[in-house]
Amino acid sequence: MDLEDCYRLLGLRSGASFADIKASYRRLAQQYHPDINPDDIKAKEKFIAVTEAYKLLLQEIPQQETAPPCDDFPVVEPTQATRSGTATKEKPQEKPKPPSFSEIEQRLKWRTYQQLQQFLKERRFPQAISLAEALAQRLPEDAEVRQWQAISYQLWGRALIAEKQPLKARIYLKKALKTDPYNKSLWHEVQRDFQMLEHMF
Repeated sequence: MDLEDCYRLLGLRSGASFADIKASYRRLAQQYHPDINPDDIKAKEKFIAVTEAYKLLLQEIPQQETAPPCDDFPVVEPTQATRSGTATKEKPQEKPKPPSFSEIEQRLKWRTYQQLQQFLKERRFPQAISLAEALAQRLPEDAEVRQWQAISYQLWGRALIAEKQPLKARIYLKKALKTDPYNKSLWHEVQRDFQMLEHMF
């Protein structure tokens, strides 16, 4: 992949500034990220290609910008400071940092929450739990995600009680408490479920 291809993949003209490169990459990465398009193979391939183009530009552009061809710049008359030898040296250009994916993760989080709500509403508890667990794995420090995961376990446990599967129900109710142990309202709900289990025996 040459530089022209990199610019083309990012939707830019050759010689675009770092700010434009970074902004274009961030926008395209959000659009084609596999977590946002889980079943779209073309989006995944586009995300990989865009990321590779961005990385290549990060490696190549600083060298070109710090040592550009002379033909690209107009001739400028030397200043008094340059003629007297007292010109100050320019600071070397810093290599730009890769973009943060926090914005993508926030979008992913709330899209997953909407999907989770739909699964719970439709009583598709195994799918809801799989979705919550996957998000918790990606965002392990997020308290809200942990709460959603615990609630999914608790609701599935309650559904299993209704289906007369007490042993399996007990497992998921314990998982709910272990996942979010300081959630008082969840604790009360789980205690009610355990009381329902006791009445079954």
